[in-house]
Amino acid sequence: MSVTYSEVAIETQEEEWEHPGPSRFRRIFWHHPLAWMGIIGLVILVGFSFVGPMIYRANPYTLHLTAILKPPSAEFPLGTNNLGRNMLARLMLGGQMSLEVGFAAAISAMGIGIIYGMVAGYVGGWLDAIMMRLVDLLRAIPGLFLLIFLDSLVTPSAGLLVVLIALTSWHGVSRLVRAEVLSLKHRLYVEASRAMGGSLGHIALRHLFPNILGTVIVATTFMVADSVLVIASLSFLGMGLPPPTPNWGAMLADAMTYLPQHTWWLIYPPGLAVLWTVLSISFIGDAFRAALDTRMDAKVRGGGSE
Repeated sequence: MSVTYSEVAIETQEEEWEHPGPSRFRRIFWHHPLAWMGIIGLVILVGFSFVGPMIYRANPYTLHLTAILKPPSAEFPLGTNNLGRNMLARLMLGGQMSLEVGFAAAISAMGIGIIYGMVAGYVGGWLDAIMMRLVDLLRAIPGLFLLIFLDSLVTPSAGLLVVLIALTSWHGVSRLVRAEVLSLKHRLYVEASRAMGGSLGHIALRHLFPNILGTVIVATTFMVADSVLVIASLSFLGMGLPPPTPNWGAMLADAMTYLPQHTWWLIYPPGLAVLWTVLSISFIGDAFRAALDTRMDAKVRGGGSE
């Protein structure tokens, strides 16, 4: 039976209905309790990290040799560290680095994973098998271990951290994208586009990418939180940015040395900052997942039963 234009149009329209429209997204996302908690938390964090240094103009690198390990006071609201550096100023600058590297690494990893997963899923066959075996090999190696190994070979910098985190975290995204593409490439509108001579690039941009965008957004959100944790972990292990660059993980590592002296102001602020960041971004990711998952609406329409 030949495929008519009207059949393709109907199939395309049905596919569009399967994916959340703007009204549905707004209705679910903005009424999700975790969305507001995450957005407010992220706004506070961005304001603290980027606007805070414009208001509180303290140098995070200045050594106050007469105020070493000083507890919070009017002069130093979060105290000083073992070198007399202002903890509040360092906490702000550490937030800038964590957010910038975290978002850049997540976006870079998503770009690699999307292209890789699309090619593997759409082309299929032996190429798909080889590409997925490579992904399985990378997933078998602990990501943090591989990251530490790569980081030990070169002098770390912010740009290099972005590249290393992206290169060690893209494979999970590629599997998600491949699974979505495998379910989409045999749809009628994709087959019609291919029969009319549509190139891989055209089909990917016009038909595949819009339909996997929800999955990509959710995965990117959670990957930002993971990247912030990885940055803090590397710095805690002494493998992050070299001193005196402020970093939450390095601040936590320094604080561990002075725990017997009850220097609580060294460990609680950076620890809470990492927790605040990860929770805020994860809350937004949960809200995105709820708003973009059309299967939830299907269960509601079906009375919640299969």
